[in-house]
Amino acid sequence: MISNSNFKDFKRVDDSNLNSVHELISTYGMEAMPQAMEILFNEAMRLEREQHLGAGHYERNNERLDYANGYKPKRVKTRIGNLDLSIPQTRDSDFYPNCLEKGLRSERALSIALGEMYINGVSTRKVTNIVEAMCGFEVSAQMVSNASKDLDASLTAWRNRSLGQMDYLLVDARYEQVRVDGLVRDCAVLIAIGINPQGKREVLGTQVSLSEAEVHWREFFKDLHKRGLHGVKLLVSDAHHGIKAARKAIMPNVAWQRCQFHLQQNAQSYVTKRSKKSEVASDIRAIFNAASQDDAKRQLDLFVERYQKSMPKLSQWAEDNIPEGLTVFGMDLCEFNRKRLRTSNMIERLNQTVKQRTKVAKIFANEESCLRLVSAIVMEVSEQWVGGRMYLRVK
Repeated sequence: MISNSNFKDFKRVDDSNLNSVHELISTYGMEAMPQAMEILFNEAMRLEREQHLGAGHYERNNERLDYANGYKPKRVKTRIGNLDLSIPQTRDSDFYPNCLEKGLRSERALSIALGEMYINGVSTRKVTNIVEAMCGFEVSAQMVSNASKDLDASLTAWRNRSLGQMDYLLVDARYEQVRVDGLVRDCAVLIAIGINPQGKREVLGTQVSLSEAEVHWREFFKDLHKRGLHGVKLLVSDAHHGIKAARKAIMPNVAWQRCQFHLQQNAQSYVTKRSKKSEVASDIRAIFNAASQDDAKRQLDLFVERYQKSMPKLSQWAEDNIPEGLTVFGMDLCEFNRKRLRTSNMIERLNQTVKQRTKVAKIFANEESCLRLVSAIVMEVSEQWVGGRMYLRVK
């Protein structure tokens, strides 16, 4: 462990903070990560307070909103260890660092999820050890309850926030093991991503359901519309029957783009010779990479004819299913945007991000625990997207 006396040598201020972090990690390696994170968090919070005040340290400014009022120590428990932070205070205004709130939101959700498992007696010894390592103390039901209330308020507000116009909607689901009525079930986690007219993307919402049946997707879509979602031109997803049926019921006038990546995978089930798999995949890519809708249809006709005798089931499948993956050709899209909307890969990557965090919990104590952690993760990702670059090009 790094002694306090050694660590003090690296504590500097302002512009030298990044150098301090570099020196710490260079000298002590990964062992120094908690101290490095302390420096970065403290600097980020200090800068955020300056933005809030409208003036820098010791800066004279007639337009400033308030004055700095020192720091309040706070020990925060995370998976990389305890962080001793200095929370910036202000004299008169209500200020709390948003960067700290964002950075620790999913940490708290994961701690709560693991704590609930521990309390409900469904955790393994490994999970128990993780809980104690993350929280630093024995977890009680009251601690979990108090932490849940604070976090749930912000997550519920985010899930219920008002929505606006979204030109494009991408939806998908993944499964998590959740204890329901005393039994462990595979519950569906439904997620929706929207892309607005300015080309920016954001996660619109998430829901934990018992399955992907139409009734659950329909409820999810209804909630999105109730919150103000409108103007959707295209929905992108895989071919799950629940999604398809719910779209027809709730958004019958919205065009549907079947994910081309999933179509590629589905096609391989109809290829009878292993030696032909690469050839078939190449021919399907030629259809999807066509320059226009007419060219894509021509390529599809050639594909159907080429495999009519050697693999008739593949030929019939392609004729029936591949047109569902060509909807983007009928939209008024540039090539760049068309390629970004022809698959649900973006939401698949988001699901992978969720999986990286939820796999620690293994089995959630209840649906609320699962929803809490997933919401915290996708909310952080969405905030990064909203503040980041445009996903689609705008004319």
